[in-house]
Parts: sequence; structure tokens; C-alpha cells
Amino acid sequence: MISVEEQAAVVALVRRGGAPWPEIAEQIAAKGSALALMKEGLGEDRQEALFEVQNDSKELDAAINDVRAWQSEGMRLLTVLDPDYPLNLRLVHQQPPFLFARGAVTDDELSVAVVGTRHPSDRGVYYATEIARGLAERGVTVASGLAQGIDTAAHTAALAVGGRTVAVIGTGLRRSYPAQNAGLQHQIANEGLVLSQFWPDAPPTKHSFPMRNAIMSGYCLATVVIEALERSGARMQARLALEHGRHVFLMRSLLEHEWARNYASRPNTTVIDNAQQVFDELESLRPVVTDELTWA
Repeated sequence: MISVEEQAAVVALVRRGGAPWPEIAEQIAAKGSALALMKEGLGEDRQEALFEVQNDSKELDAAINDVRAWQSEGMRLLTVLDPDYPLNLRLVHQQPPFLFARGAVTDDELSVAVVGTRHPSDRGVYYATEIARGLAERGVTVASGLAQGIDTAAHTAALAVGGRTVAVIGTGLRRSYPAQNAGLQHQIANEGLVLSQFWPDAPPTKHSFPMRNAIMSGYCLATVVIEALERSGARMQARLALEHGRHVFLMRSLLEHEWARNYASRPNTTVIDNAQQVFDELESLRPVVTDELTWA
């Protein structure tokens, strides 16, 4: 684990702004030290530097106090400089400069997202439950977004068999959305992991949930879409997963939608009729460890 000062420097640089968060993350990772980046800025022209270097000490002291306060509250800060920052997420462009975590941070390299509509059919809930339960029983981490409907069914099924589940949420960790899932969020924090890329008090917004889907796609090796409309976070996550080079499973019933028929014709997509077909593909999803991490 890196020093509190380095973590605080990441926080301070993000607060300064001046660039999209993924770009800030890339700059920090490339430099290898947020403290060094704060001191020297970027670029030859000081007026065009991405980060200003004034008020370093004041900004850093404030950020150190915040990091320590978050830790005392039971939140863990994972920055792009931390060795425990999710490995899968390091390999996508949308990597955030930091994540806030409640729960057990472990190796989730073999993880699968199960996502879908907030207003599922009984059939959709059945398949979400069967797939999530089967993945958890096979030692695969089940990720979802803690929304009502399919997400809730997936988290609940994984917990029911003693499996690991990760909730990637679209608010800060101090908030629960929807409110009725506050208890489930607390249970996942105790038995699995809750992750957020947002400041602890951040409320839900129309932009935060698409950002959440990008992080969930990057965190996982595959995404299973159970039910989803054209304009939905689950459909967006399928698109992002394909852009990330990850595998996408689509329930055959989704082919009534044009977007799903389009995605089904792309590489790394499998149309499934049942949960077993997901399980049969698991071995091919396992990371192949070489000098550089690749996928089978």
C-alpha cells in the first residue's frame, strides 16, 4: 500500500481538475507519483500545464485529513498507484483515478457482471438468479449495480449461496440508491465489496450511472445482460464491454430488440438460452498469465 501522502496527492490533483478523470488517472499512473506530479506540473509551457503547482502544501494537508477521516469511517481509498487497485480496471481507458471501497478488497480477476432492467419479468428474475447462483457456486465473483430488479436478484442469489458479490454503485458510499436497497448494500459491504468512483457524499445523477456501468464493465471479464431496453444502462454496459474487449452474453429473448441483434453479430458475443451456457464458457474467460496479462 502506498503512503497516505501519495493517496492524498491523487485526491488533490483530481480536485484541481483541468482534465477528465481518466486522463488524470493516466497522467498519474505514467508518472508513478502523484506527489511528483503536483510539484512539477505537466508540459513545457507552465501556462498550459495540466496541473497548477501553487498551494501544494495547503491542498495536500486538506486531502491528507480527508483520507484519514475516510479511513476512520471504514472506507478504503484505492488509487491508481495502489497495488490493490483492480487489475482488470487498469486495462481500460475509463479507469478512474481512485475508487472508494467498503468490504473485502481481494483478487477479483475472475468476475462476471449480471445486469438488466429495473422492471424485469418473472423469467428475467429467474435467469438472473440461476446465473448468479451458479457463478458464485463456481467461485466466480458476481458483480452488479445494486439497482432494483435484475441487479438485486443477482446480488441476493450470490449471497444466498455464500458467494462473493461486488456492488458497483452510482453514488458515493455514504448514500444508498435506491433507498430500499440500503440493507442489501450494508450486507454486501459486510460479506463482499461495495465500490464507488464518486466522492463519498455524491448523489445519484443522470451521468453517474453510465459512468458506473463503464467501471463495472472494466472490472469484470464478462457481462451477462438478462433483459434491457434500447436506452438502458445494461445495454450501454454491453456496448462498453465489447469496446473493452470483454465477453458479452445476451439472453436470446433480447434479440427482439434491434440493438441486441446488432451486438449478437459481433465478436466476443454469445447468445444464450440458459444459465449452463454461461458456465460452459467460464474456462475460456480465465486470464492467461504471460509477461503481459491477456485473455484466452
